[in-house]
Amino acid sequence: MAWHFVDEALRDGRDVPPDGEVLVYDDEVAVCASGLHASERLLDALKYAPGNTICRVVCEDIVSRQDDKLVCRSRTIQWRLDGEELLRDFARRVALDVADIWDIPEVVRKYLETGDENFRVPARAAAREASRAHAARNDVEGAVAGEAARAAAARTHAARATGLAAAWAATKATVSDDAWDRYNTLLETMVEEARQQDDGDLDEWADLGD
Repeated sequence: MAWHFVDEALRDGRDVPPDGEVLVYDDEVAVCASGLHASERLLDALKYAPGNTICRVVCEDIVSRQDDKLVCRSRTIQWRLDGEELLRDFARRVALDVADIWDIPEVVRKYLETGDENFRVPARAAAREASRAHAARNDVEGAVAGEAARAAAARTHAARATGLAAAWAATKATVSDDAWDRYNTLLETMVEEARQQDDGDLDEWADLGD
């Protein structure tokens, strides 16, 4: 079992297969060059995401593994989820996780806690200025914690880039060996909760025919 992100089409231009359909790669396989790729941790898969659609996949005939990815000849999507708003929510959560490391402006905290669009633009500007102030004092952890908040408030970037940038900056701010794993666990938990919510919404209408 692994994770993979897709966009409107696969990188080679083929259509993204429907759930349950086995995708096979018949040519020579080389990690980072050819074959079907995926990651065993969701946050690692986010590094290579071409789009915001999160896929849970089964990989078979694995040819090679690296720390953050694998390449195989056979990959099957079990289910998929639109990660647009989920990844932005994730970015705010990880930025909040390092809020006590820097002098976080109140408007930034309000945006991270609520996601209220009325606070987003001033929050991004305030985070930028505060991050620069920490950098000027050679407070590296405080500066990158501010950058995590700035990333979380960046609607000008794709959700996948926002989530990845916030997680990367928050990991640097904590100076903790397990931070990346903790944030990966958080993201995977959020995805599972979103799936359960989707299933509940479907079940709510299951008796419509009756």
